[in-house]
Amino acid sequence: METLLARLDRIAGGRHAGYRVPDEARDHPRTRRAFTVIAWLLTAELLIGLTAVVVAVVLSAGGFEVGFAVWMRSVIVLGMTVTLFYFAWRARAGYYWAYSRLRLFAKIFPVVTLVIAAIPGLYPLWMVTEQIVFSLILIGVADYLDSDHMRASFPRPGNQGTTGDVRA
Repeated sequence: METLLARLDRIAGGRHAGYRVPDEARDHPRTRRAFTVIAWLLTAELLIGLTAVVVAVVLSAGGFEVGFAVWMRSVIVLGMTVTLFYFAWRARAGYYWAYSRLRLFAKIFPVVTLVIAAIPGLYPLWMVTEQIVFSLILIGVADYLDSDHMRASFPRPGNQGTTGDVRA
């Protein structure tokens, strides 16, 4: 299993895929606590995404027209959330690349989601509401990842001196 994960990490992490932050930073109580909260926030995201799918199915079964955009949004949100869980899991294990990706996407996805939600008539009101809640939760994830402690715990490769486990 670790071989498969190492391959996935190499694809997702690029040249710094093997770089891990020092154990004392990864195992610090504030770091562990931040990742626990992040896991709960991502669980809420997953539940929101699943709820959107259930609402779409119920509406469709009840004879209401559910547009293609709603189905695509529902599937994409679930896929994004699974990806964010993977990044969080690998970041919790100390991989800088995963922390970096999670931090980046937690900032980008809310902006994209809110811009798309603002397009008149694209989504029904219930889905626009779902998108706003989704965005607010991801902003919370980004806030935890952007804390001084987390940024210090996950130094960019090359900025940390000789600490860290660099494996190719």
